[in-house]
Amino acid sequence: GFNIPVEISVYSDKSFTFVVKQPPMTDLIKKAAGIKKGSDNPLKNKIGKLTKEQVLEIVDAKIADLNTDDKDQAAKIVAGSCRSMGIEVE
Repeated sequence: GFNIPVEISVYSDKSFTFVVKQPPMTDLIKKAAGIKKGSDNPLKNKIGKLTKEQVLEIVDAKIADLNTDDKDQAAKIVAGSCRSMGIEVE
């Protein structure tokens, strides 16, 4: 049920590479929180909550696409995305 990003590289000899990425982080967050879209004003209107365990599940799914291999730093990246959507992390 996700739109999945794909990276296709076509070379001059007509060969190509096809890389399928993980779903966008915001889609994973919305599914975990059970919402359809983020808050219109994330500073004032909180629309959901995620537990630390749910954040770590998202980290496990997205760690290959993030710019870090450290799970604690990746959890901070996910938590920042949650905050920008109006979702609190417990």
